[in-house]
Amino acid sequence: MSIAARIHSSATPALRVLNLAGVEYSVHEFDHDPAVRRYGPEAVEQLGTDSARVFKTLMILVDAEPVIALVPVSGQLDLKALAGVLGGKKAHLAGIAETERRTGYVAGGVSPFGQRNASPVVLDRTAQDFSTVFVSAGRRGMEIEIRPDDLVMLTNARIGKIANLD
Repeated sequence: MSIAARIHSSATPALRVLNLAGVEYSVHEFDHDPAVRRYGPEAVEQLGTDSARVFKTLMILVDAEPVIALVPVSGQLDLKALAGVLGGKKAHLAGIAETERRTGYVAGGVSPFGQRNASPVVLDRTAQDFSTVFVSAGRRGMEIEIRPDDLVMLTNARIGKIANLD
């Protein structure tokens, strides 16, 4: 697919980054239910895919420094493991307001691409089990399907075992 064909009418910063990079990806949109507060499971259901392929984007503070953790919706982030991957001691989830301020995205629509302030990214190693994975496109109800290698390349992500799978 050509880059021009992939430019979406309501391009988010994430989509602009992908278009400039020239990597292959697909955009999947669905009608987000405003009453839903568990965005990952909603995306899994609406996409009709395996929850291990859909990755949630979490802002974590490791030794007070912001880090983006990408873990499958089918699991939970292991804060201690994340801190260990980065050589840190303590990790905790950043608050919604801080996440939105630092990334420029709303909760439930935080993409690992095109954030207002770039932070180190750690991707759970299970992403490598799939030819493509899904991450937020920067808006609730919009997901990007992308090859894990391209995700790693564009975010300069480290890969580690940071999720406890359900």
